[in-house]
Amino acid sequence: MTLRATSPSSARTSSRTSAPARPAGADDLGRLRSVAFSAAYRMLGSVTEAEDVAQDAMLRVAPDGAVPPDVRNPEAFTTTVATRIALDLLRSARVRRESYVGEWLPEPLVSEAVATGTPPADAAAHAELADDLSTAFLVLLETLTPSERAAFLLHDVLGYPHREAARVIGTTELAARQLASRARRRVAARRQAGVAEASGAPASRDPHAAELVERFIAATVEGDLDALLELLADDVEFVGDGGGNVPPGMAVTRPVAGREAVARLLVGFVRRGVPARLEPATVNGLPGMVAYADDPTGGGLIGTFAIELSGGRVAALRGVVNPEKLRHLGPLADLDAMATALRRSAARRRSAERPGPEA
Repeated sequence: MTLRATSPSSARTSSRTSAPARPAGADDLGRLRSVAFSAAYRMLGSVTEAEDVAQDAMLRVAPDGAVPPDVRNPEAFTTTVATRIALDLLRSARVRRESYVGEWLPEPLVSEAVATGTPPADAAAHAELADDLSTAFLVLLETLTPSERAAFLLHDVLGYPHREAARVIGTTELAARQLASRARRRVAARRQAGVAEASGAPASRDPHAAELVERFIAATVEGDLDALLELLADDVEFVGDGGGNVPPGMAVTRPVAGREAVARLLVGFVRRGVPARLEPATVNGLPGMVAYADDPTGGGLIGTFAIELSGGRVAALRGVVNPEKLRHLGPLADLDAMATALRRSAARRRSAERPGPEA
């Protein structure tokens, strides 16, 4: 779903009218809230923050559950309001984001209900949005300044004229045009460097994606190095986001690149006896998987993994295991209990490998 907003200048008129506010039904309010969430999530890459922005925007768009009479296009007006709120939030959070521990990935959107808990109330809306935003695209947007990000999203993704984008950002039309142009060049340069698929359109679909993910999960769980090497692209990259909130040894702290290196990393996790299971899922509109802790360690969600496919092979893995970015998906795993289980497993292996006393 790629949103296209009409000009916000036509969304709300300045003419005075005595017409009463138009009551909004539950479906209308839900649709507008989805529009607000969509705009905010693109800006922030955070589900929890986008939900807060959407709630704030709805209080302004439809106070007392009614759309003001001078709002001609509620969707465009909602996008404008939500983007302004998100832009202010992003500017205030910039220092915090720049000091983030390790690699930054967006809070994931998973289209299926999480098996270990009740899905969020907006799960359907989140799933619809996920079809339009890949993890790689959001990572790329994170490299832009807040104003560049707003200008690029409003003009190149949402179709706003530069004049209207300038009003949202709080700058001149010329400055908005320059911001969007600078962002576009940066996006294009990183795209050419193979960093990400940098367009607002859905990623190309592999008709065999479900089968490939099933094979990938099977090879990973079985620790089958040869099968993994067959499934991984030569230049595959594994990026993990633990945010400094995961016990040592349970997160990929820096990107791992290359088929051999990524395959051995995955096999290493299995051989260490990680008490977890993998289930296929759709993560930010891409094929992926969700990791859950085994019941003996308490169960719960460990992380999500978006899988980018190219030419029938896995081209990239982007995993979020930072618990602060997963709370919206359901009950979380007890990572300390898992770390203890891993230490015990390692101790048993060392004991088994230790040569016994000579006869």
